[in-house]
Amino acid sequence: MNYGEYIADKTRDCAVVAHRGIWRNAPENSLSAIQRAIDAGYDVVEIDIRRSADGGLILLHDDTLERMCGLDQRPEVLASSDLAVLRLRDRDGGENNVFTLERLPSLAEVFELTRGRIFLHLDVKEREVIPDVIALAKAMGVEQQVDFWASLKTEKDFCWIRDTILPHDVLFLAKTRLNVPSAATQLSLLEELSPAVCEIYFDRLEELAALKDLTRNTGMALWVNTLDSIACANFTDTSALADPDAVWGRLIDAGISVIQTDEAAALKSYLAARRA
Repeated sequence: MNYGEYIADKTRDCAVVAHRGIWRNAPENSLSAIQRAIDAGYDVVEIDIRRSADGGLILLHDDTLERMCGLDQRPEVLASSDLAVLRLRDRDGGENNVFTLERLPSLAEVFELTRGRIFLHLDVKEREVIPDVIALAKAMGVEQQVDFWASLKTEKDFCWIRDTILPHDVLFLAKTRLNVPSAATQLSLLEELSPAVCEIYFDRLEELAALKDLTRNTGMALWVNTLDSIACANFTDTSALADPDAVWGRLIDAGISVIQTDEAAALKSYLAARRA
């Protein structure tokens, strides 16, 4: 089963997306963090992608290498060979975490590690890098195991997605907001594009009712982040640990079928309990 078929499967359970891998036991965005997500049996692992000075693709969230590698440089100004030897700080980095033996991984290494073992949510930090990522995924034969994500706010966004991503027959994840003045425009564009999955933001759970007809008519899946830093309406990981029914349960009951979390183990256990 490829990623698109998995997302479209109405019989599946809510998908567990491990944010930056299992980073509490390994450096975030590292091969070890991703391997731990595979070993734990999670459905998807989220990774962050940037480009080097010579066009290489590496895993890094921040604008600079300071937090994870202790180097106050942008990765875009360094060659791939220079980046490949950088050691990663443990967990989420910073001065309070020690350097490990883990190196900054290339995207090619990650594609090889995850091939046929877990799906990948690719957060490409600069939109213009997405064509290079698509090209690498296709060259390595993993294009049906990854998704490509972009905001869908304007007609310009719509045209860029239509012309740049959709011709490659890869899974596209739209990001749409129901809690902004332009919500009606974004919903109209979403309906026209009708992607297989949409990352949705809201201020009140009741706002999801605006998507009811669209999800029913197109089969579009809904994705929500419960990460503490970007969650909607206090549907956070911290709140979910205290009362999973009030957070993950309510989201699932409202039609959410993909959840990105820093508490993947707790979410997986909760889903198993709901099935019991």
